[in-house]
Amino acid sequence: MTVRGTVHDPVHGTTGVAGMASDAPAVDVRAAAVAWEELFRAQVAIMRRLQRDPIWDRVSLREYDVLFTLSRAPRGLRLRDLGESSLLSQPSLSRMVERLEEAGWVRREPAAGDGRGVVVGLTAAGAALQKEVGRRHVQAIAHYVGGALNAERLAALTDVAGALRAAQPGIPDLDRDGDGAGHAPAAGSS
Repeated sequence: MTVRGTVHDPVHGTTGVAGMASDAPAVDVRAAAVAWEELFRAQVAIMRRLQRDPIWDRVSLREYDVLFTLSRAPRGLRLRDLGESSLLSQPSLSRMVERLEEAGWVRREPAAGDGRGVVVGLTAAGAALQKEVGRRHVQAIAHYVGGALNAERLAALTDVAGALRAAQPGIPDLDRDGDGAGHAPAAGSS
């Protein structure tokens, strides 16, 4: 049974999608839920296989993710910006950065013009480790993802996942209070 995402609000006399403006397109709730479950479960299945790869002997997958993110920011990133690309809480990320710094893979410096901000960047040793592990990691990704999808499907997955991620800042938060005041997330929040 397909359930449509439209609801009728008898108080305001409007019909629309729960938490969205009444002029927003109707969403097939079941189709969205099934698509999310498939995406989420595929990601979990692949991540479990990637985590079992023996390349994580010097650095964990989460630590590698921090090194990889920093490799794409030659001038470094503020700790809060680094946190936005991570699933770690701010305190956990701070502790991880401390460990990576102690290992000699990252450096922390005060942010220019901001006495409280901290910029984190790769050291030469961290960049070398990221490249070494990254080459092996991308081989595993190609094996598990490329082994399941042909070039056309890989391109489609890239397009769909990119569109899903890019759309999030413009989609208001879900209005669970029923006041019609769904708000777009604040800049810089996740």
